[in-house]
Amino acid sequence: MMQRFKAALLQRRNNLHIHSLRFLNQQYHTRNLCSLSDTAITDELDNQVLVEGKAWSRTAILNRPSMLNCLSTAMGARLQKLYTSWENNPDIGFVAMKGSGRAFCAGGDLVSLYHMINAGKIEDCKEFFRTLYTYIYILGTCLKPHVALLNGITMGGGAGVSIPGMFRVATDKIVFATPETLIGFHPDAGVSFFLSHLPGHLGEYLGLTGEKLNGAEMISCGLATHY
Repeated sequence: MMQRFKAALLQRRNNLHIHSLRFLNQQYHTRNLCSLSDTAITDELDNQVLVEGKAWSRTAILNRPSMLNCLSTAMGARLQKLYTSWENNPDIGFVAMKGSGRAFCAGGDLVSLYHMINAGKIEDCKEFFRTLYTYIYILGTCLKPHVALLNGITMGGGAGVSIPGMFRVATDKIVFATPETLIGFHPDAGVSFFLSHLPGHLGEYLGLTGEKLNGAEMISCGLATHY
């Protein structure tokens, strides 16, 4: 039963992954993406998403510290490819994610999204959300143990990529919030699902106010598993 479930899940992921491959083929006119290794799609992508680990583990490092590790469309597509290949590799026992600098991830790259909207590039805007949401789906359905090392700013879409998975390790420096509500947006990237499962009306309060949580508060309400 588990084998059939996993096969169906991976097939659905492959269908969703096609959209992100199209975006990268438009942006980077090199060789076919499928022929590239996990860590060598392009120099630019390598710099934005680093990979480290041993034969039995992999760690994805969000590496845009000057932008607080905000996620771009290309980063989302690369993360999709990495996580899919890692799950299909039987030698990899667990996967981790962390951020460079003083942030885990401050969410999606809204500056780039703003410029795309002003330039009338609506299809690129759609691709931005489609790619990031597809990656979060892959992350949320990953069948291997996943460890998120939450240090520093963890907000918006960064909150969305921090919660899926088995282990969420919060540090003393974490600042967790959904500030997109303050600009008229809703908690997206899967955050509304996790907020709805918090005790009492805490999730509703966080989703409406964008209030910040520290590490101790995250562990007490269940958003973090370790502190």
